[in-house]
Amino acid sequence: MAIAVLVKALGAFFAIMNPFVNLPLFLSLTQDQDAATQRRTAVRTTISSTVMCAVVLLLGATILRFFDIGVDDFRIAGGIVLLIISLSMLNGSGSSAHEGSTQEKEQHDAVAGNGNDVAFYPMTFPILVGPGTIATIIVIQSQARGLGGHTAVAAALAAVLVTLGIVLYFSASIGARLSMTMRTIMTRLMGMILASIAVQMIVVGIQHLFPGLAR
Repeated sequence: MAIAVLVKALGAFFAIMNPFVNLPLFLSLTQDQDAATQRRTAVRTTISSTVMCAVVLLLGATILRFFDIGVDDFRIAGGIVLLIISLSMLNGSGSSAHEGSTQEKEQHDAVAGNGNDVAFYPMTFPILVGPGTIATIIVIQSQARGLGGHTAVAAALAAVLVTLGIVLYFSASIGARLSMTMRTIMTRLMGMILASIAVQMIVVGIQHLFPGLAR
């Protein structure tokens, strides 16, 4: 059971936070930085992403209860957000829910152009730990059962964050070897996986809210 949760969580987290898909965004935001500064930015991005993910993982259910939001309500809403993001990935276009609107992208460019630190904004939020990632963490965590299940979710999230840190730290070298064809294939594949997870989230949420439909 824990292995199944681990595999599912690993696939979901990697699909939504895919370090290789987000690598070009990191390189574009840090293009004016020297190698040492770029690596420091990568470390800060990884740390801030880890902190945000840990907060969501530990307090996500509590936050939902505070606002009197049911897990199934959030599962459906999160599934819709993920579906929008996944369809954008399949179409080869960025999603405003994941990468920000056109106006926000212009602000991102201005932040990078002014030499400001881009580690938290916009790399961590909203690019890496945006609405889609937050929804995925909360829903996957709510589906885990027992210590083994919750440990599997935490382990999957940690594995993706470690991969993220490695990819961003060596972004210049990896980016030079990652062809556009490979990036495109990976984006489409992750989009398909994410779409499947989103549909499952929506269906399960509807079945729980309207049990008569499952008969």
